[in-house]
Amino acid sequence: MSKKWESKLFVVLFACITMMVGGCASTQYVANERDPWQGFNRTMYGFNDGLDRALLKPAAKGYKAIAPDFVETGVCNFFDNLDDVSVAVNNLLQGKVSNSFSDIGRLVVNSTIGILGLFDVASPMGLTKHDEDFGQTLGVWGMDSGPYIMWPIFGPSTLRDSPSLVVDKVLLNPLTYVEIKTGERIAVVALDVVSVRAELLSLEETVDEISTDRYTFIREAYLDRREFLVSDGSPLEDTDLYDELDDE
Repeated sequence: MSKKWESKLFVVLFACITMMVGGCASTQYVANERDPWQGFNRTMYGFNDGLDRALLKPAAKGYKAIAPDFVETGVCNFFDNLDDVSVAVNNLLQGKVSNSFSDIGRLVVNSTIGILGLFDVASPMGLTKHDEDFGQTLGVWGMDSGPYIMWPIFGPSTLRDSPSLVVDKVLLNPLTYVEIKTGERIAVVALDVVSVRAELLSLEETVDEISTDRYTFIREAYLDRREFLVSDGSPLEDTDLYDELDDE
């Protein structure tokens, strides 16, 4: 994409956001100390939900319908393998040296024997998959999560977690340093997004069944999960929400 079109796209997106925020400025919501920017966040949630219903969800359903299970698994494994680079670095930054070496071992084994990560042969070998990112690293070193924020396109986050969008998804992403054409790079990113969205289809049905306000549900689930991850607890464990999802 040329600089000219990138500038136009930014202007259009900014204009849409401005109009949506202005149109919802007078709406009142129940105050929440973790979500002081709720008016803006709900507007962004509406924007993301509309984009999801129009593009991502249909694409995810189509992908789920035509892709064999082994293909879906292979795609997930491939992107999980790339993610292990970021996980290894963040474990090291958090002082979890043994976990970092384990992540490096996973990366080496799955990238070679597992054919570029398409097959997860490291897990059966005892090299456990970890879940660490730069937001958790900042949390481990004492930084408060700060206000909840719903980013357009990228979804739920906090001020502390937001830098992870650049650090983990760009700076520590091996694909950033691979010389490929812009169209091919977009296709790879799109495949990653659609694959993740396809994995959430079944969970979405459960959320719709047990919640009356999806925005609030997503916010609380995200914030609680982040707290558990920072403290090395299990996401949603020992909560009513975890029990309800586990029973499905």
